[in-house]
Amino acid sequence: MAGTVATTETPKKPSDDLVLPFRTVRSGVIGRLVRLGAAVDEILSHHAAPEPVSQTLGEAVALTAMLGTALKIDGKLTLQTKTDGLLDFLVVSYESPGRLRAYARYDKKRVGAGDAIAQGALLGEGHLAITIDPGEDMERYQGIVALDGEGVGDAALSYFRQSEQLPSFIRLAVARHYTAGENGAPGRWQWRAGGLMIQHLPSAGGTNTDLEEAFESDEPDSEEDDDWERTRILASTVEDHELLDPTLAPERLLYRLFHEEGVRAFPAAAIEAYCRCSRERVAAFLKSFGAAELTDMREPDGSISVTCEFCTKTYKFAPDEFG
Repeated sequence: MAGTVATTETPKKPSDDLVLPFRTVRSGVIGRLVRLGAAVDEILSHHAAPEPVSQTLGEAVALTAMLGTALKIDGKLTLQTKTDGLLDFLVVSYESPGRLRAYARYDKKRVGAGDAIAQGALLGEGHLAITIDPGEDMERYQGIVALDGEGVGDAALSYFRQSEQLPSFIRLAVARHYTAGENGAPGRWQWRAGGLMIQHLPSAGGTNTDLEEAFESDEPDSEEDDDWERTRILASTVEDHELLDPTLAPERLLYRLFHEEGVRAFPAAAIEAYCRCSRERVAAFLKSFGAAELTDMREPDGSISVTCEFCTKTYKFAPDEFG
C-alpha cells in the first residue's frame, strides 16, 4: 500500500555494490537502483585517469550494472562508445552474475589531471552501442544510438525513448568520497557511483523486468499516462548525494522517493569488479602470433610483457616461453 516499502526477503541486505529492482504499487512502474562502492572504486582506481574521464566511466559502469542485472538470462551485456571526443572509446562489460569490468581510452596529452572539460568536449560525437549476448549459440542483439555531446545516461535515455518508444528516466551520479581510516590508519579518497532508472513497459502491467523484451517491444504507449508522469516527477527529485550516500539504505531512499506511490523492492543483485584475464589466457593469445610478430613484441632482454587494458595487470613471459 502507499506509504510503505515491501520487500520479498527478510535478511538484512548490504547497502553497497548492489542493484535493487523495485516496482511502484500505485502506478506499476518498474525500476532499478544501483549503489556502487568498492566495486567501482577498484575499477576506476586501476586506470588512475583524470577526474572527468573517471566520472564518465563511472557513470557507464553504474548504467551497465542496471541494464545487465535486468537480463533474465545468464548472459553478457556490453556498453560501448566510439566518438571523436577526447574520450574517444570506452567499454563496460557485464557478465552474470554481477561481474563488471571497464576500460576507457582518452587523449592523455589533452586531458590533463585537474583540467575542467565540458561533457560535450569529452565525449564528442559518435555512437553508443548496447550489445546483449545470450550465449549458447543464441543470436546476439545490438542497439545503437547517436552520441551528440551528451552523457552516457542521456544517450541511453534517448535510445529507450526514440528507438524503443519506451518511457524511461535515468539519473547517474559519480564522485569521490573521503573515508576515514580505522585504528589510526590514514584515510583515503574512494570513488562511489549510484543510479536510478525507471521505465514504463507497454502492455506489461508494471511487472516485467526483462531487458530483452524491453528492447524488442515496438508498441508505442499512445495514451496519456498520468501514472507514469507522476512517478517520473517523483524520481526526478532524487539528489546526487542520495544516490551516493553509503549511510542511506537503498530501501530507505526508495521510500523517500515513492512513498506516495507505495513501492515493492525485490531481491538485490550483488555487483563485483572482475576481470577474465589470466596468465593462461594471455599465453594462449600470444601463441596465435607468428615468430616475426612475437619478435616485434619482445623487450631488449627477449621477454614479452602484456598488460590487460581492463585491470592493468601485467603478465611477463620469459624469452624461451615462445621459442
